[in-house]
Amino acid sequence: MAGGIGSRFWPISTTERPKQFLDFFGTGKSLLQITYERFSGIIPKENIFVLTNESYASIVHEQLPHLKKSRILLEPQRRNTAPCIAWASYHIKAINPQANIIVTPCDHLITNEPEFKSAILEGLEFVKNEPMMLTLGIEPNRPETGYGYIQIDDPEHTGINKVKTFTEKPNIDLAKIFVDSGEFLWNSGIFLWNVNTIIDALNEYLPEISTRFDLGMLYFNTPMEQDFIDKYFPACPNISIDFGLMEKASNVCVLAANFGWADLGTWGSLYDISPKDEHQNVALKCKLLSYESGDNIISLSPNQLAVIQGLEDYIVVQENNVLMICKKSEEQRIRQFVTDAKVEFGDEFI
Repeated sequence: MAGGIGSRFWPISTTERPKQFLDFFGTGKSLLQITYERFSGIIPKENIFVLTNESYASIVHEQLPHLKKSRILLEPQRRNTAPCIAWASYHIKAINPQANIIVTPCDHLITNEPEFKSAILEGLEFVKNEPMMLTLGIEPNRPETGYGYIQIDDPEHTGINKVKTFTEKPNIDLAKIFVDSGEFLWNSGIFLWNVNTIIDALNEYLPEISTRFDLGMLYFNTPMEQDFIDKYFPACPNISIDFGLMEKASNVCVLAANFGWADLGTWGSLYDISPKDEHQNVALKCKLLSYESGDNIISLSPNQLAVIQGLEDYIVVQENNVLMICKKSEEQRIRQFVTDAKVEFGDEFI
């Protein structure tokens, strides 16, 4: 899934070139390219599909030139993850009626690739034999308020448990309780299932989505034409797969894993995983001189120098024609900054 606008990473991430197409670490590869390479080592490349907004088609072609155009599914309108996953599932079923599917966002950092591959292969073997929807849960090492949590229930299989509850981003006190209990995992947002299992679940819990794609299957019995998607996809409700399906279904399991995972959803999450100087400052690509300053993340153009004095816990970002200085502890306000910039100045800065 590569269709989001990444507004929480503004001003680096913009509507024209959102975060999934950016090189955050100076490696010469975007998050999309890193994710594609990661899965190319697990499944055949011809079995990888990228779902993105139609306005990003040219960027996907540019960054993944060897990916066939038939493997890039273009959303005419953003409708959150449930319609996105539904379309991919029906599309894949028309190609392979017994396919086993991995669903992943393209903005995750994985530091232990062998362990990740092992977890994916274990999960695929499980969903191939069981009509269950499986999510990968990450063993928490701190009380994190930026992630969702999964409470585990009775074991379903060796290393795999039934899911008892899902909880969206808790406050710090609740996050501490979750971690101390030993019953909770971080929700990675990576899912595995058989194509028939997910379509059955969509029919039961999200018929307002599945009926539209059932109609498409009746018409085509092959991968659906873009004209059909352009007509019916925008009519789907705007709803996440977690809220619309996973939190309601009874056949949901979780595989606990530990493969060095981070969801690059915010500046704070990027700060957490980045190398720091002796004062816990992070400098992305640029050079930094700091005085009486700590716990900051600074992002400028390559080879530029930032000189900061007296700053604690700040985000300082300069990108093209935008400079943003924001308290790291209040980065949830960035979406409001984007909205205000659009209202005040139009699309020039977003």
